[in-house]
Formats: sequence, C-alpha cells, structure tokens
Amino acid sequence: MNQFEQQIDRYLEYDYGVTAREASVEQLYNAVSKAAMKSLSFSQNSGKMACYFSAEFLLGRLIYSNLLNLGLLERCRAYLSRNGFDPGVFESIEDDALGNGGLGRLAACFLDSAATHGIPLHGFGIRYKYGLFRQYFEKGFQKETADDWQKAGDPWGIRREGEAVAVTFADQTVRAVPYDMPVIGWGGHTVNRLRLWQAEPLSAFDFERFNLQKYDEAVEERVRAEEITAVLYPNDDTPVGKRLRLKQQYFFCSASLQSLMKEFLGRRGEDFSRFAEDYAIQLNDTHPVVAIPELLRLLMEEHQLSFEQAFPIVRDTFAYTNHTIMAEALEKWDVSLFLSVAPQVYPYVVMLQNSLSREIKSRNVPQQDRAALQIISGGQLHMARLAVYASHATNGVAKIHSELLKSAVLPEWYRMYPERFQNKTNGITQRRWLALCNRELAAFITERIGDGWITDLNQLERLTPYLNDPASLAQFRAIKRQKKKELCNHVRIHEYGYELNPDFIFDVQIKRLHEYKRQLLNAFSILDIYLAFKDGTLTDFTPTAFLFGAKAAPGYQRAKGIIKFINEIAHMVDADPGVRDKIQVLFVQNYNVSYAEKLIPAADVSEQISTAGTEASGTGNMKLMLNGAVTLGTLDGANIEIVEQAGAENNYSFGATVEEIAQISDTYDPKALYESNPRIRRVVDALIDGTLDDGGTGLFRELYDSLLKGASWHRPDQYYLLRDFESYCDAKLRANRDYRNAEQFSRKCLTNTAHAGQFSSDRTVREYAQEIWGIPVSR
Repeated sequence: MNQFEQQIDRYLEYDYGVTAREASVEQLYNAVSKAAMKSLSFSQNSGKMACYFSAEFLLGRLIYSNLLNLGLLERCRAYLSRNGFDPGVFESIEDDALGNGGLGRLAACFLDSAATHGIPLHGFGIRYKYGLFRQYFEKGFQKETADDWQKAGDPWGIRREGEAVAVTFADQTVRAVPYDMPVIGWGGHTVNRLRLWQAEPLSAFDFERFNLQKYDEAVEERVRAEEITAVLYPNDDTPVGKRLRLKQQYFFCSASLQSLMKEFLGRRGEDFSRFAEDYAIQLNDTHPVVAIPELLRLLMEEHQLSFEQAFPIVRDTFAYTNHTIMAEALEKWDVSLFLSVAPQVYPYVVMLQNSLSREIKSRNVPQQDRAALQIISGGQLHMARLAVYASHATNGVAKIHSELLKSAVLPEWYRMYPERFQNKTNGITQRRWLALCNRELAAFITERIGDGWITDLNQLERLTPYLNDPASLAQFRAIKRQKKKELCNHVRIHEYGYELNPDFIFDVQIKRLHEYKRQLLNAFSILDIYLAFKDGTLTDFTPTAFLFGAKAAPGYQRAKGIIKFINEIAHMVDADPGVRDKIQVLFVQNYNVSYAEKLIPAADVSEQISTAGTEASGTGNMKLMLNGAVTLGTLDGANIEIVEQAGAENNYSFGATVEEIAQISDTYDPKALYESNPRIRRVVDALIDGTLDDGGTGLFRELYDSLLKGASWHRPDQYYLLRDFESYCDAKLRANRDYRNAEQFSRKCLTNTAHAGQFSSDRTVREYAQEIWGIPVSR
C-alpha cells in the first residue's frame, strides 16, 4: 500500500477510531481530503502576484477535482472499492455552495487554469456559512432552505488565526479571520491560494454581561458579526438587505487589502511606490469595487501618502471586469446608505470624484458626456464608473459584449479612455468540465490524439479527421447514451423517482433564472409543441426531454412565477398519456455544479436563448459545446464565437440580432404580434385562461401583463420574447428533425467538441496575465 492510502488509514484511526470498512462517508471524506492535503504546500512566488477579488467562487465539489489534479483520483477510487464503497460515494457530500452562477464558476475556472500554468493568481472572497440556498419545489413553487455546505466538515480550508485583521463599520468592528484553500494545478506542480474571510466578534464571549444575566446582550456581538458572512447574496429588496450586502463587500475587500499591505510591508517596507509592481488586483464585476477607495484610504490615512502619490498606485494596481450591459445590474449605492456602512471611506470617493472633475475640465470633455462621467450623481455612488476611472483596464467577456461596452453601456468613458478598454472572452477549465465530468468522452479523445488537450485544449482540432469516421461517430453516440443513462439514474434518485427516457433527445437549459435568459420563451415553445400535438398539426417530431435547472433569487417574484409556469407545463404533460411517449419536461431541483456535471455530458441540445445584446458571454454554452451538444441560440455573448469556431451549419441560430433590436426598439408592439398571430396568442393566453394554475397567487397574470402591458419600470415584452417566438420554434423543430439522421447529427456534435479549444480558461487567464496584469507566462 502506498503512502497516500496509508495516510487515509491513519486519519481514520487517529481522528475517528475506525477502519475504512467501518467508516461513515463523512469520515472517509475528511480522511481522504486530509491525506491529499498532507503532501501539499502553497507555492512561493518572488515576482508579481495577481489577486482575484470576487464576491463568489463557485468551486464545485472539491475532492474529486483536487484528486484529479494531484493524480490521485484513480488510486482513491481503487481504495474505496477495496473497502466496500462505491467509487462515487463522495457525490453525497455537497460542498459546492459558495457561488450563484457563471460569475463564481468563472472565478473558479480561472484559479484552476492559473495554477495549472504556473501563474501566481490568488483568490480573495467570503467564507459564507451558508451558500445561496437549497432549492426544492412544493406544488411547483420554488422554496428555499439554508444550504449548510460545511455540514460534512471543511478539510480543505486552513484557518489562519494569526493573520486575522479588524474591519470597522459605522456601527461595529469585527475580526476578519482568513481560511486558505489550496488551488491545485494539473500535476500538483503549483498550489495557489483561495483566501476566504469569515466575520467573527472581537471578543469571543461577553462573560461579564452573561454573569449579570444579560443573556441576550452577551451573545449580541457574536450574532451581529457572524451575520455579515452568514449567507451569499442576502435578499436586498429592503434597505436592511442592501446594507448587509454592502457590508459583505467592504468586509472582504478591506480584509484582503490589509493582508496584502501587511505582506508588502514585510517585503518592501514603506516604499509603496512599488506596490503595483508586486500586486495586480482584478475586480470581478462591481461587487469588490469598494476596494478602490479603501486602498486609497489605507495608503493616505495609515501610511501618510498624499493623494497625488496614492492615486497612481491605486490606478496601476486595479483592473475591472464588467459582466453585464444591464443598467440595473451596474451597482449603485445611495450615499446615505454608504455613509451608514463605511463613513470613513466616503471622503476618498469624494477625492476621486474631485480628481475626475478636474480631469474632465482639463480635457474639455463635451458637455453632453459630462453627466455620465460622474462617480457621485443623483445622491448615488456609481460603482462601475468608479471602477473605470480608478483602474488601468476595463474588459468585457466576449467580443460582442466588449463592443457594446464601448458603444452602449460606457460610451462616454470609452471616448475618454479608449486605451483602457479590452476584450477577454471567458473560458472554462477542461479539467473539471471534460476530464472529470465526462471520463468516457475524455478517454475517447485521448485514444485518438493523446492527453495533451488536458493542458492545451487547442489540440482538440486534431479530432477533425475523425469527424467522417463512422466508427468514431458510433462510439461517440454510445458515450452520449451512457451519459444519458447516468443522468437518468441520478434523476431517479434526486427527483422522487422520476423516470427520464434515455432514448429521447435531451434539450437542456441550465443557468440562473432571469427574464433576459428567457426560460419563459422556452416554456412557450414547449407549450406550443404540446398544443400542436393535441390539435393534430404536429405529427413529425422526435421524442424530446426538455430539462431545466435554475434558481430564482428569493425576492424575484417574476422569476419564481416562471418556475411555477414551467412546473405546471411539466405536470400537464406528465398527466397526459397521449403525449408521454413524445415529450418530457423536468425542472431539476437545487441545480448546482454537481448537477451540472451530470446534465452537461448528457445534453444533445444546448439552449442559449437570451435576447441578443443581454448576455455578456455565458460559460454554460462553452461547457455544453465541449461535451458535444449543438447550440440552439441567439447571436449573443459567446454564442457568436461558438458559431464562428464550429460553423453555422453545426448549430442552430435564430432571433433578432443586436442591430435589428436597436432598429425596432422604439416601435416594437408586442400586443400587435399577440393579436395577429394565433400561435403566440394561444401560448400567452395559457397564463390566464385556466389552462395552467398558479394557485391563486396572481403570478401568471403578472407575467401576462409584463408581456402585453409592461410595468412602471419597463416596456411591454422588454426582452422581445414574442418577436423571436416563431424563429425560435422553427430552429428548435429543425434541430429536432435533424436528430433523426444519427450519423449527421453526431458529426455536428463532435465538430463542436473538436472546435472548443478557443474556450479554455487557460487561454483567457494567459491573456489577463500578459495584457492586463503584467505577469509573464512561461509555460
């Protein structure tokens, strides 16, 4: 027996007094994790270090990916089998709850890629006690419960008690205690760090108050401190929720900067002119932008630099990634709210505003641009504007998104600082999203081209000769069917015995629930197919399972209404014996990274149907492409680049383009479409005519009104569902018909896999390192 296996046995014996055969799953999980950690040490770096500040890191289940990168996965699986356990037993450990969606998953992919390629990139974020939430359905409605991701322990997080710092708010001061997680690159050669901060009270317990029988007061400080890092993205539809979100952001930014400055002082002393030589800080969207005035404050208040000395250091240190063109998603904080959280920081925001005003005047900026070039405006702090002004680079995350930033979202800023704007198309790590989650397809690829693709995804192009090889295509189809059967087994366990049919097309839409992602359009198309079956107008149809996975933010009632609508369609279809052999509809519960690892390898069709010009990039589209699904999508985000790489003939594009939407935006009349098109009217009326039941909540009526009447904050059908409806249905049915030619369709799918090399996060991180962070990439 080798050292790794011996270490597992030792931990089981010393920690729990059991042998492997006697151990519980949780005990085994902790022992295996500790044994893997035993041989690790964080990589030391003498040069410049990149720091990724992000409100979330959606890591996914750690144990399998870490073992894979260390080369220990097969040994662990063999050890488990020898001791009477299923090799996949750790799938019951749910520890992937520190993020919400693409933003956090992108951060995790970047960390993996950087460590794999020896790039010193370290993550900084929050150690939430509970993740977003655990989702379940009750009569078709989304319900939420706490997601305690640490219930099986946290063997990968190392508490650094001696590196705790104090963070001060207007109403309290708390300790920020760091927990360091190893980020292990492929082969284990580089181990970077993800530092997550936990909020705790300054004193462990107020014994004096407790002794005076003031029990509530004795625990109040602990409760108020711990609530800061209790939950990822607390509901912010009230002032109290907004304050907590801002507290979270300031908490991890201040703590992270304090730890970096302490490290810098130990290395360089007070020579802060060299700070940006040592650190590049990437701001992952607007959540960590408060770090900008906080670094300015630390340099000026604690180290007595002047503004003229400090501001160039700040600007040269920070770079900003924008992830949205939605005006409502560009964070703005009321000045009064900001002052109620971090009043000590506000004067430094004012200094930045004053500096900006001077620059606007000296540059003779046109009057019509000046209103949009204000950090403080209308009683609010505009965080995206602050980020562009006080950083040296602003990037979008797909070619079209970066162009829209320049032309539509931040055009005044682009005119002022054209040299600061860049594009960095997102990417995904092929280690988790192919080597780990689809071992059969990974072996298929390695048999043909070797395993170099694991660290150089462009090598997938070498699959091209096999696209016309009938034997390879047949083997590819067999792998896809195997992954479908595995998903069916997973669904049977996790969806109360639901029997998914592996012979159906698997049409998959998995992403955060938001109106612009248009899950409602997908639902309308399914309803249209169902009703066409019922009236006999559709007879030529390949049986299809329509699969959804998404969580709606707890306060987002319209999104919850869409979930209920989809679940009502699923119920109607399931209860109708006349269509059960043609359609299945399933909205999986508690969609997360681990569920995605089952859904993505099984998918035939990847639904990427956001309104053109609304999805910054997408990364789910890349994962599905890599695993051999065709994209049914709009020309939006990275869909455009996917189609460029794999060919329009191998994907299914539909809908209005960005340019076409711009042309009709002022004259668009969804009610006229509704009144003139019987198919549209029929599916929209299902919201209110009793076809489907929303339990008397009024949610469906509100969805109906949002399409035809609009609301006080938006125009009718603001995401053009009715405009794209027929084009979408036609593309969906075209893919459905094409599937019948098995060889031709599998060639389309494998072509997508073969041309996915551009979408590795390895490529993206190399571009950040070379073009933004100023870090040379050697391997």
